[in-house]
Amino acid sequence: MKVICAPDSFKGSLSAEQAAWVMAKAIHRVQPDAEVDLCPLSDGGDGFIDVIAQSDEWSVVPAACIDPLGRPIATGWCLSEYDGQPDTAVIEMASASGLALLAHGEHDPTKTTTYGTGQLIQHALKNKPEKVLVGIGGSSTNDGGCGMAQALGAFFYNHTGQIIKQSINGGILESIKRIDVSKMDARLKNMSITVACDVTNPLTGPNGAAHVYAPQKGATPQQVEQLDAGLRHLAELFRDQLGIDVEDRPGAGAAGGLGAGLMAFCGAEFRPGLEIVLEMVGFDKRVRDCDLCLTGEGRLDGQSLNGKAVIGVAQAAAKHNVPTVALVGSLGKGHEKSLDAGLKDTIEIGRGLSTEESMARAAQLLEEATVLAVGMHG
Repeated sequence: MKVICAPDSFKGSLSAEQAAWVMAKAIHRVQPDAEVDLCPLSDGGDGFIDVIAQSDEWSVVPAACIDPLGRPIATGWCLSEYDGQPDTAVIEMASASGLALLAHGEHDPTKTTTYGTGQLIQHALKNKPEKVLVGIGGSSTNDGGCGMAQALGAFFYNHTGQIIKQSINGGILESIKRIDVSKMDARLKNMSITVACDVTNPLTGPNGAAHVYAPQKGATPQQVEQLDAGLRHLAELFRDQLGIDVEDRPGAGAAGGLGAGLMAFCGAEFRPGLEIVLEMVGFDKRVRDCDLCLTGEGRLDGQSLNGKAVIGVAQAAAKHNVPTVALVGSLGKGHEKSLDAGLKDTIEIGRGLSTEESMARAAQLLEEATVLAVGMHG
């Protein structure tokens, strides 16, 4: 029997790599001779760099930057080479500007900035890669990518004509009067930048960055309105001063508008994050001779059909008639649609437990669910 373990992270509980190891341990409990392929995944958010770094062709480059609240942190990014020359740099936005970097009491997207993400991009540019790939899931921010642009050399002026010196956050977007991109890093002009992102939200409005995602980052209803107004103002500046309209583009609302910022300031193109990762880890080749595929993440519901990792994994495995079982922390409304989308089965590992208890016991519960899945479908 051969099983491929391809989970995403269980946010707040297990990284994708940890989840894959737990699954493998459980498989060997019931099938000691089973061949297990560990293939942790990411859609571009937390753990993106760790997943990419699995391959020998990638090296992790240490880097210093600031976190979402301006505190210095040590992190890194990935680099591959071709014929001895730098080829592709991979940046994980969450490692510099992610929600996981903040304590619970610090969640406030009116105060957080993507400046650190810009520092990582600049660090990568110094190595002169041919391409840059930026994963933008797991953000704590809602600054429209302005902090990032500052780090790359853009200047922002307020209504009195003064340069805004602080790292721009979501709370001060409406105070921006003018944007000067003339001194941005010149290497951006000849750089191919791709964004790994499975979010298709526009920048503003009821389906935009602020209304859909800011509450998850700690915003009050009043702050949501403030943040959305700031992003609408920024969209006007992009149109009037940069000559680019990104407000309604799919993905512009990703990562608190960092998607829009990468489009407007860097000319970035977008691709589904999971699709990119599946290609990078060679999933198609690895899954084709398997008997079973196990995947998983924190929650599965009707929205999971819109780019969630478990669905993408199931559909990729189905091309080779390999059944996929998803082990998830909780099942929400509409989760049954996932079976029509390609999953063979779903198992809720925290069934009947509170969210807190389920997260605290995630490893144990995932191991037990894996044993069940192998017994039912192995």
